[in-house]
Parts: sequence; C-alpha cells; structure tokens
Amino acid sequence: MNKQSAAVGVLILAAGLIILLGKLGVFAFIGALFWPLIILIPGILLHVLFFGRLLPAIALIPAAILTIVSVILLIGNWFDWGVMKYLWPFFLLAVSAGLYEYYIFGQIRSRGIWTAAVALAILSVVLFIFTLLWSWGIYIIAIALIAVGIWLVWRRPRFR
Repeated sequence: MNKQSAAVGVLILAAGLIILLGKLGVFAFIGALFWPLIILIPGILLHVLFFGRLLPAIALIPAAILTIVSVILLIGNWFDWGVMKYLWPFFLLAVSAGLYEYYIFGQIRSRGIWTAAVALAILSVVLFIFTLLWSWGIYIIAIALIAVGIWLVWRRPRFR
C-alpha cells in the first residue's frame, strides 16, 4: 500500500467517525455546552496578538469584554440561566476591565479612561450588592440582627 492510499484511508476513516459521532449527538452536546467558547477564543486571541506586539493597545478593550462576557455566558450555560439574575452587573465590569487594560498598557494615560473604568467597576459592584440584597436581603438583615443581638448580650457589663 502506498502513502497516498493510506492518507485517503485515514481521511475516509475520519469522515466516517465524524458522521457517526454527529448522528449520535456528540457534537450537539458539545456545542450546546461549550458555545460560549466561540466568544472566548477571539478575546484570548486579541490578548495574545497585543502581547505579541501585533495589535495596538486599543484592541485590549474588546479583548477583555469578549473574555469576561464569555466567562459569564459559560457560567450561565453550565449552572442554569437563572443565575444571570445575579450576574448581569458583571457585563458592566467587562467594559470596565477593557478600559482598565487599555489604561494600563496603552501609550496614553488619560485620566478620563481611568475614571470611567473605576466608575464602571464601582457601579458594577454596587449593582451586584443591590441584586444580592434584593433577593437575599431579608436573610442578610436577619443574620445581622442576630449577630448584633449576640454581640450586645456577650458584651454587656457584668454586675455583682
């Protein structure tokens, strides 16, 4: 058997395996589970191209946004989409991270870029805290009241 027929045989074998796995639903399962990687790969690629000195620093803004958004979508995809009611403020954090990377690694050290990055990060954290308080607030208030009550009981002066 010559090398050409062996190569054709390997290609036919690979095509048959791909068709069989596709009919068994393997690719549908992988695609349904890992589709956010389609967003993650360009984000990481933009980071690699910047640090390889092939792209300007402005490419870090979409790189960070794509990377963080894909991680948020992966979490939503893996742990049920109901978790997005808590994670939505992190979309603002993605923009903040992109601006912050541009501020750190870019040639221009604009105070406006830094201010926007910090403001968006603070807003994201505050909105995340409000989201948690809105859903778990009564439990947090109850635990805080119990903790203050215990502290007051143990702290009271002991009279003889």
